[in-house]
Amino acid sequence: MTRTPRLEIEYCTQCRWLLRAAWTAQELLTTFQKELGEVALAPGTGGVFEIRLDGELLWSRKEQGGFPELPELKRLVRDRVAPGRSLGHTDRAGSATTEDN
Repeated sequence: MTRTPRLEIEYCTQCRWLLRAAWTAQELLTTFQKELGEVALAPGTGGVFEIRLDGELLWSRKEQGGFPELPELKRLVRDRVAPGRSLGHTDRAGSATTEDN
């Protein structure tokens, strides 16, 4: 039985990115403990590090050119599972634009 929403982190086993994937999963589960139904770690190869929510690609290391910054990833997930919810300091850290200058 799959619980929804389902977040999947596919990581490269050849690159030994399991710990990065597990840490990312832990951070997202801690932040969205009531909103996420499931977080899965999916082993892959070829330098893959992709994050999907209910099949929708949120982040691809190859497409975006690196790993996601956690505040940005949390905002991407939040916008889909809990729109309008404040992420506290994560939101403030990402909004240090013209207001602070």
